[in-house]
Amino acid sequence: MAAAAGPARLVRCGQKDELYRSGLRSGAGSALHGLAGAKKWLEWRREIELLSDVAYFVLTTLSGYQTLGEEYVNIVQVDSTKKKVPGFLRRAIFVALHTVVPYGLDKGLSHLEHELQTEAEESRTSQGSPALGSSRRTLIRNWVQKQVGKLTEQQKKTALQIVCVLKQSVPLLHRLHLALFYISGTFYHLSKRIAGITYLRFGGLQREDQSIRSSYKFLGIISLFHLLLTIGVQMYSFKQKQRARQEWKLHRNLAHHKNMTMEKTSGRHSRCTLCLEERRHTTATPCGHLFCWECITAWCNTRTECPLCREKFHPQKLIYLRHYQL
Repeated sequence: MAAAAGPARLVRCGQKDELYRSGLRSGAGSALHGLAGAKKWLEWRREIELLSDVAYFVLTTLSGYQTLGEEYVNIVQVDSTKKKVPGFLRRAIFVALHTVVPYGLDKGLSHLEHELQTEAEESRTSQGSPALGSSRRTLIRNWVQKQVGKLTEQQKKTALQIVCVLKQSVPLLHRLHLALFYISGTFYHLSKRIAGITYLRFGGLQREDQSIRSSYKFLGIISLFHLLLTIGVQMYSFKQKQRARQEWKLHRNLAHHKNMTMEKTSGRHSRCTLCLEERRHTTATPCGHLFCWECITAWCNTRTECPLCREKFHPQKLIYLRHYQL
């Protein structure tokens, strides 16, 4: 006799599928590592994992068969009516949402964030040294770079903040969905909730999942409280960072005004080759070149080399020169 699958079976099904998917990804990665070497494996690792996941669900769900996890707990996919199996289009939407969309979203946000940061860095160092690695850009990244180049500085800062918020919101959305699953007992994966795919179980005791439903609801309530606490801590941390940034800007402007006054009285001028302004908070690289502390630390976020002589060094080797006036 068929009945709605409880949360315990859905969790065991998801864990079993994840186990087999991990084995498939590991095998595909080992094959690429053996054929093309470690460099190609590191470069294409995410794509190999994506292809492995797509292959797993194409051979099972999209082909109309149970996954290994579904066979393990004896459950069957059904549509929203719970009277028939999902159609091909519904299954295809689930596979795309479960594999391709998360990969594309993560890649897109990462590339957009990188382009915004690179554009901001290049706008500050365009008169200093040329950017590296431009020959390796793909057509899509060239298009993204072109669109980013049309934005003003304020629009770039706003877009970068939006991208950072979106990257932090995706894990929070998954945690919210998981808490709702614990409470309601349906739709273990967000992609199945969107596609409207539920499960029926066959065989076993009729009340095997009802006996632990209250435990899952309690776990869901705890997860919601923990999620709200996490959001509150992140908002507080964001406000603290904003306050610290404003205080740093105020301190930097005051110190800059003081340094300019001292330089005007002494007749000695020193400029940073990155921002082409009077050097603030002079910092020395291991090779002996001097820059602003803010400029060289921002440079080290993308390149671990001296902007002038290209000598490699670790950012921890930077030396902040206190009370340096030359």
